[in-house]
Amino acid sequence: MNEIAGKLNAELEGTIAGALLSERGRRLYFPRGIVAQSAEAKEQAHNLNATAGIAAAGGQPLFLPSIKEHLPHLKPAEIVSYAPTAGVPELRDMWMREMIQKNPSLAGKDTSRPVVVSGLTHGLAVLADLFIEPGDTVILPDLYWGNYRLIFEDRMQARIRTFALFAESGSLNLEGLHECLCSEAAEDAPEKVILLLNFPNNPTGYTPSQAEAGRLIRLLHEAAERGRKILLICDDAYFGLFYEEDTYAQSIFAEAADLHENILAFKVDGATKENLVWGFRIGFLTFASRSLRARDTACQALSQKLLGAVRGSVSSSSVLSQSLLLKAMQSRNYAEEKRSVFRILEERYRRSRQILAGLPGPLKVLPFNSGYFLCFDTAAVRAEQLRQRLLVNEGIGTISIRDHYLRVAYSSVDVQALEQLYASLAANASALL
Repeated sequence: MNEIAGKLNAELEGTIAGALLSERGRRLYFPRGIVAQSAEAKEQAHNLNATAGIAAAGGQPLFLPSIKEHLPHLKPAEIVSYAPTAGVPELRDMWMREMIQKNPSLAGKDTSRPVVVSGLTHGLAVLADLFIEPGDTVILPDLYWGNYRLIFEDRMQARIRTFALFAESGSLNLEGLHECLCSEAAEDAPEKVILLLNFPNNPTGYTPSQAEAGRLIRLLHEAAERGRKILLICDDAYFGLFYEEDTYAQSIFAEAADLHENILAFKVDGATKENLVWGFRIGFLTFASRSLRARDTACQALSQKLLGAVRGSVSSSSVLSQSLLLKAMQSRNYAEEKRSVFRILEERYRRSRQILAGLPGPLKVLPFNSGYFLCFDTAAVRAEQLRQRLLVNEGIGTISIRDHYLRVAYSSVDVQALEQLYASLAANASALL
């Protein structure tokens, strides 16, 4: 094992992070090589800097004018240079400030500084590298984003265990989650528990109510009190798109950040959906635990391992994407521009609810109140057969899931076309009976 990795492991000994690290995570470290030495030179090499492998003239990066002409308001360094492994510092700080504004319960709590990753998928893969061993169990609701299986099960050889997302009443199935957590936390079970929560949920577009979120947080505390060491991953890809007053409008991370010494919580979020920059591939990883303090050596050690996982995968994320995002967030029009988009999506949500209230046929819409999607239980018809029929006969694209559910992204359909969309869904489902 590398000497730096060994030192970081020693600093994490006895902490929740040290207990949860995978064998791969124990081997990870941020090397004191080209990147670290280049960063040091950037601060101190006042004469000449011959460190980083870039082409420069007069201390500025060389560039192709045919690229720069399309980005007239950015400096060459903001377009073509390498970003620091952890991300552009100003962007990290701005994201942190905005995160606290959007999650008031985080105010005054000790969290890490967000680290930039190359999209939320990369962020999840980084956490898998750090914490998941072959044979570990990852707890998920039964309706989940399909890429989780590739990341955790196929790539890392973990086992996915699910609980039904909804109870028969249509509320969040907290009893199912409780049963899953309790069995994972049984006396003869491993003390390590990995739970991933994704709200607003993909594929259903559901977020817990305030009361449901409160009970969920109590379940986490109860499991931690029983001595289980919990890695909580909050996938907040669609954060902020909440359309109902009673919806819990913060991330579960905000309460979990200092909930218990036996909980290490990670917030995985990003600009992808929140700021409408799907192809920018800019996400953020932020962690917190009641047993870690931002300036403690253990917290710094975990941050170094996190940077090592980023360095060993993508090295650093696009500086151009980060520069553009930072400029947008600094704009005086930023908040109103986001509100304008929210109003468009909320209109599509409310029109969808209005149409679906009287929709005939065999399709049953699952509870939804947020995000981009809604999901149908296709009941008596096969979801994949319905998807194919809609595609071939109507030219309508949808997503089938496990042949029982059909996901519809109303976020991508103009409001005036929604009635046609749902009428076609109902008619084609009825024709398959």
